[in-house]
Amino acid sequence: METFSFSICAFSLILVGIFGVLTRKDIIRILLALNILETGINMLVAAVGYFKGSSAPILTSNITRDGFLPFVDPLPQALVLASIVIGAGTTAMALAITLKHYRTHKTEGKA
Repeated sequence: METFSFSICAFSLILVGIFGVLTRKDIIRILLALNILETGINMLVAAVGYFKGSSAPILTSNITRDGFLPFVDPLPQALVLASIVIGAGTTAMALAITLKHYRTHKTEGKA
């Protein structure tokens, strides 16, 4: 049930981000909608890597009867971490380009 509600929240953020990108004309608001969309995608990827009853992927002696190690998959966590860093960089670059465009053309930032 926890993963389902987490996924519903992620899909809601994705839909809000897509709606903002498609309906807004202000560049700053489009960038904000893209960040909301990115957050939803990151939440969805993190929800995919979660298994109920599992723990952090560290060395431990918690082995079940069938020999299964109840660990969360660390690959989606690493992908989300990389996505956050890349998203911060691209957002900073997009804001710098928007500021340069504003100073050059003296516009209000409408697309």
